[in-house]
Amino acid sequence: MMESSWPILTILIFFPLLACLALVFVKTDHGARVLTLAAGIIELLLAMPLLHFDLASGGYQFVEKKDWMPDWGLSYYLGIDGISFLMVLLTVALLPLCVLCSWTYISKRVKEFHISLLLMVAACVGVFSALDFILFYIFWEAMLVPMFLLIAVWGGPDRRYASLKFFLYTLAGSTLLLVAIIALYWTGHTFSIPELAQKNYSFNFQIWVFLAMAIAFAIKVPMFPFHTWLPAAHVEAPTAGSVLLASVLLKMGAYGFLRLCLPLTPQASVYFAPMMIFISICSILYGGFVALGQKDMKKLIAYSSVAHMGFVTMGIFLFSLRGIEGALMVMLNHGITTGGLFMLVGAIYERSHSREISENLGLGKYLPAYMFFFGLFALSSLGFPGTNSFVGEALVLIGVFAKNGWVGAAIIPGVMLGAAYMLRLTQKLAWGEPPSAKGKSWKDLNFREWAYFTPLAVFVFYIGLAPGLTLRAIDPTLKELLHTFSAKTARKAVTMVMEPEKGLAGQNFETKLQPAVDERIGESR
Repeated sequence: MMESSWPILTILIFFPLLACLALVFVKTDHGARVLTLAAGIIELLLAMPLLHFDLASGGYQFVEKKDWMPDWGLSYYLGIDGISFLMVLLTVALLPLCVLCSWTYISKRVKEFHISLLLMVAACVGVFSALDFILFYIFWEAMLVPMFLLIAVWGGPDRRYASLKFFLYTLAGSTLLLVAIIALYWTGHTFSIPELAQKNYSFNFQIWVFLAMAIAFAIKVPMFPFHTWLPAAHVEAPTAGSVLLASVLLKMGAYGFLRLCLPLTPQASVYFAPMMIFISICSILYGGFVALGQKDMKKLIAYSSVAHMGFVTMGIFLFSLRGIEGALMVMLNHGITTGGLFMLVGAIYERSHSREISENLGLGKYLPAYMFFFGLFALSSLGFPGTNSFVGEALVLIGVFAKNGWVGAAIIPGVMLGAAYMLRLTQKLAWGEPPSAKGKSWKDLNFREWAYFTPLAVFVFYIGLAPGLTLRAIDPTLKELLHTFSAKTARKAVTMVMEPEKGLAGQNFETKLQPAVDERIGESR
């Protein structure tokens, strides 16, 4: 681990909270917008030291550790590695963009809205950098409150239903996560995530802990069939809420699988991998089919998120370097692309006051700059070569076909569906027959809208054409994770072969797990 002499992660977590305190004393809506935008830009500048991240190191960097409650084994423990580094940067970078896209969209309780945005970003950075389980859980729970408020106060007509459903689903998952944390502390006698990852646990114990954590993370991703809260939340949330929900919150479930399930419960992860891959296939196909039939643009993009996150969980449970590389790349690129698409829907809603596809046809004739960005993000979403999303999906597909050709064949229809619903949407918006002449009075993108679409477009091209730097940032951590994972599953293989009667519920797991274990041993060698 590389400790930091400057508490950069603490600053990134608590600076938005200081900005919240400053907002309390602001009396005008315009002042609240300007102050929050300034705070977002300063937060982004404060994150610049993270660019000194050592690309050759697979361990934790910028580590901060202070005793918090030593009698209880609690510590204020922060750090990032290749898995969390890009997620922290993505979260911080989205804050000023969310402020800009809400500049005229939010007209009531403006101060409270921006306080909720700042609280959300602080909690998300905390989740991605916490290395103490209780600290992780505090941030995990804290982010529910501002997101609930963003939907419930500034959402659409059905905001109460959507916000309550979101809160109940995620709270149920959080309760199971807390049970897993207590069980791990009871067995490992520490809340330190790195220390817990170094310990070995019995197979039976791993089974139950994995199930508790996996359900919590599957709800957050969300995986089929735990996805039903997502479309309602996306449709009713304001633009900034949808952006943070799609770009950051959904990634926390996948981050939990990588940070906690694989290191802490490796044998259970292998055992449940076929189930997780099957659910991932269901998510990809279900999300694609349902998105294809949507008439509401926001709902279409919401269901496309279910399909894209299916590629993430698929890549994770391949337990291969290419698969997990692809999963992390899809996580990052989905945040950029889908965030941009939700901003575009918000921009056209401010003009047409409708998210129905039929009410926004023929935009290419009146809003060419708008359609340029929409076409770019749509091509990225379907994984067009040269765009950022192509890199992640291609790596996942390479990992899938290297493991099992039949599984690869099963998800190819999902790739085709992604092209179908995004091209259909783009074709109608660009060249459809406008329902009336009202579109002639709409103005194309203004300077503020150019300011928040352009950075996202730059990253679409940069990551799509030159992904090497991003891959170099994540590869050392992933190689270290897979090396430890393979060693632990190999040790379990020896135990199962020598003492098969110790398997779960008296079953002989030699026959059940031996093919997967042999593969793990070969990888470790």
